[in-house]
Amino acid sequence: MFKKILLPTDGSDLSNAAIDAGIEFAKQIQAEVIAVFVASNYQYPIYIDIIPPNTPTEEEYQAAMRNLGDSYFEKAKSAALAAGIPFESMTRFNDSPAKEIAHIAQERHCDLIFIGSHGRSGVGQLLLGSTTNKVLSLCNIPVLVHRIKTH
Repeated sequence: MFKKILLPTDGSDLSNAAIDAGIEFAKQIQAEVIAVFVASNYQYPIYIDIIPPNTPTEEEYQAAMRNLGDSYFEKAKSAALAAGIPFESMTRFNDSPAKEIAHIAQERHCDLIFIGSHGRSGVGQLLLGSTTNKVLSLCNIPVLVHRIKTH
């Protein structure tokens, strides 16, 4: 039923747990996976009079974010290869991670998004994280929300 699964991550512990579970799920059904990290767009400091000399250029910022994304994907890539399932990863830039996740799912013809219930921005136990909630409202494909019980 599911052949291509999108696994969004923000590098948080809960997101990493969802990635691990998503890889295991993909292994069970022999689906390929695409891991994605959505970084914020570069923000040039326009509201200050003197720009600090250590301010990165847009190219430097994007390279740093791609390196960060690659570090998030290392464990998932190893797990996917060990499980014998195709693995792909990408870092994208957008100030709305949920919109970018939905866009990538459509663009890459994914038939499932496997996402953590919370990431960096929302670790409450009763409500879904804001990005996860927005992904649910934006997507027209199934979204499997992985939730870790704390007790």
